[in-house]
Formats: sequence, C-alpha cells, structure tokens
Amino acid sequence: MVSVLFITFVICLFIGVPVAFSLGLASLAYFLGANMPIATFSQRFFAGIDSFTLLCIPGFTLAGNLMNQGGISDKLMDFCDKLVGHLTGGMAYANIMASMIFAGISGTALSDTVALGGIEIPMMVDLGYDKSFSVAVTAASSCMGPIIPPSLPMIMAATMTGLSVSKMFMAGIVPGILMGGGMALVSYVISKRRKYPKREHMSSVREILKSGREAIWAIIMTLIILFGIIGGMVTPTEASIICIVYGTFVGFVIYRKLTLKSFYQCLQQTLSSAASIMALVAFANVFAYILTKERIPNMIAEAMLNLTSNKYILLLLINLFLIFVGMFMETIAAILILFP
Repeated sequence: MVSVLFITFVICLFIGVPVAFSLGLASLAYFLGANMPIATFSQRFFAGIDSFTLLCIPGFTLAGNLMNQGGISDKLMDFCDKLVGHLTGGMAYANIMASMIFAGISGTALSDTVALGGIEIPMMVDLGYDKSFSVAVTAASSCMGPIIPPSLPMIMAATMTGLSVSKMFMAGIVPGILMGGGMALVSYVISKRRKYPKREHMSSVREILKSGREAIWAIIMTLIILFGIIGGMVTPTEASIICIVYGTFVGFVIYRKLTLKSFYQCLQQTLSSAASIMALVAFANVFAYILTKERIPNMIAEAMLNLTSNKYILLLLINLFLIFVGMFMETIAAILILFP
C-alpha cells in the first residue's frame, strides 16, 4: 500500500492539486486500500493542529500584515536607503537590510516578498537597476524570513519534535546574518561589474536620524519578539498576540495609515493564509503517521547510513536530498513529513 500512497501523491502534484490536498488524497487512498478505519484518519488530522504553539502562526501573520498595511514597509526601505544608498549597489543592500528587519516580524519568506517586493522592485528599476536583478535580490533576500526569528518553519519543527522554540530561534540569528552578508557581497560584485548607479552624496546624520526615528517602530517589534521569546518572558503564541496589539497601535495611532477597511483586509488575508497552513499541517500529520507506521523514515536513514558513516558526507547527502525535495514541495509540508 505504500506504493499506492506515493503514486497517488505524485499524480496529484503532477496534475496541479495543491500540496495539502495531495497529501490528504494520498493518505485517504492508503487508508481505503489498507481497510483502516476512517476514524483514525480524522483523529490524526485533528491531532496535527491540536497545539497551543500553532496559534502563533495566524498571530505572526496578522502582525506582519498590520505592519505592512500600516506603512512600515515604506519607512523601512527609506531608512535602509539613507544608510547605504550612497554605496555601489546601495539599493540592493537596502533591499537586503529591509528584508532582514522585516523577517524579524513576519516569519515567512512569502510575507516578506509581498510586503516589500512591491516597493523595492520599482524603486530599484527607477534608479537604473535591471529588473531581473531587482527581482532576484528581492526573492533571495526574502529567504531570510524562515531563518531569522520569528520563523514559522522553526515553530513547526519544534512542535513536531518537542524541541525548544527559543533555542531554535537563537540558532537562526547568526545564519540569518551570514546569509544577508553573503547576499550583499554578491550584490556588490554584480553592481560593480554592471556599473549600477548610486546616490552622489551620503545622507547627513540628521536625515539618517529622522528616517530611523520613523522606522524605529519596526525595530522595536523585532526586539520584543527576540528578547521576549529568547529571554523566556513569553511563549511564541503570547509574543504573537503582543505583536498584534503593538502593530494595531502603531498603524492606527503612530503612522495613522491603518483604517477599519484595511484592518478588515488584514484579517481576511490572515485567515486565508492561516487556514491554508493549518490544512497543510493537518493533512501532513496524517501522511507522516502513515510513513512512521510503515517505517519509511527508518528505511531512508538506514539506506543513507549504509552509503557512508562519515558525518560530513551524511550531512551533504541530506542537504542534497532536501534541495531536491524543495523543488517540488512547500517548506512546511517538507518539514512535517521529513523532520521526524
């Protein structure tokens, strides 16, 4: 029946069925073929989303939407431009810096791209950067969203395995900074070769301070999340609720760009996004239950260990396997299926 599971899953993906429903249909085909009680399917489905920690997913998503609608994206980009816009490839660095800061609010690559991409790409193109380069920098820098805390994929992994969320967040800070530095270095080389333009004059201290004062609210939210969770003062779910209250206050009172209509749109976007993630989590939990029952993870682990006992080569093989999986499967689904 394992072959039925995987064949159904691959066919569903091939014909364009969303990953969540592909997992669900494949799992259902397995249950029916193995004459297993459908009640077990329902139990595993709801067990996958019966977690207090998972409540932070809609929380952080809503917080990111509120800060975006509240005008924080414009302020962030302007602040980063004031800092590095006079350097060769300055707008690329500003793009990367803004993504690093916004990653500390949203926790996902998609939120980062949606919130900042509509501002960053036109700004870079207007200043003389190639459109393809502008899009590439925006897409690549958004990948820091799942690395720099808060990270929804990290929360999912911690929920699956019982690991400490705060420790996982701490583990993501340095790699996130290294990723940003690496992207900046590549952007510098490309900008130098293509002779991209830069601002003639460095911003004055007064201009930087003024821009920083307007963008400080986003930085404060990032600090609330980091020190609150890592310091053990709040759980990820509690931190997400604090961020919602904070984002609402900043949007309505400080920037005054958030209206009742835009607030309602934020709620709609959050519900749509959170519902799709929760459905994915629930179906992936059923799929993972079947894999565990059939000892598939053990078989894969044994196969890899039979190839080599060298830990570095093993890590390389795992990373190559994950790159291959990432070509076809959404991040959270891959984590839920493969992490155990």
